[in-house]
Amino acid sequence: MKTAEKLAAGWLLTLGFMFLTTSVSAVITKNTTLKQILPGIPDEALAKDFVNQEALYQLDNTAAQGIMFGFPTVLLGGWLALGMYKQNRQNTKALTEQKNEHLRSQFYQILQANNGRITLLNFAMQSQLPATEAKQYLDQKAKEFNANFQVNEEGGVSYHFDV
Repeated sequence: MKTAEKLAAGWLLTLGFMFLTTSVSAVITKNTTLKQILPGIPDEALAKDFVNQEALYQLDNTAAQGIMFGFPTVLLGGWLALGMYKQNRQNTKALTEQKNEHLRSQFYQILQANNGRITLLNFAMQSQLPATEAKQYLDQKAKEFNANFQVNEEGGVSYHFDV
């Protein structure tokens, strides 16, 4: 469904911009067609007879139709694209919340099982996080809950929380 929505939004935006470009092109062509004739024609009344009214009528129709079809098409494509963007942001936010909830759950389970003692390696293994992310998370929670630190002979840090 996402792919179909993306294709629809892309096609609508492209088609709308094509209509609007055609409209702008028709207006520019009409304005350049109606430029004054340079001096050199002895009879200006004769020069006015050379204006192609049918071509001007076609250019006016092209401009009007380009606007009539272009704006709604661009608006619909933009509305679809904006809706997909908002949905994507909402999904990303929900996934982030789900990940944070999973981490909190793992963190509290480990604390409960180990009487408030947790190590970086243990937390990283249980939460399946890279060591740097696990350390950042534990440091944040240590500040939040005023945990104590202990460093063993090998340099490993264990966090002690009051449970």
